[in-house]
Amino acid sequence: MIVIGGLVIGALLGGYKARKRGGGLGDILQYAAAYGIILGLAGMLLTLMVHRLAV
Repeated sequence: MIVIGGLVIGALLGGYKARKRGGGLGDILQYAAAYGIILGLAGMLLTLMVHRLAV
């Protein structure tokens, strides 16, 4: 769930940031994808750390 949350929040933040900077549709999609991937990976690392520490 942390990974999915990171993907969604990252995509929303990236899209918002690109729109705030006045970007077009391609910019918004690119920022949303990049931020989603970054926060999704961060969520995956956090999930692995929590799992390793719990076991």
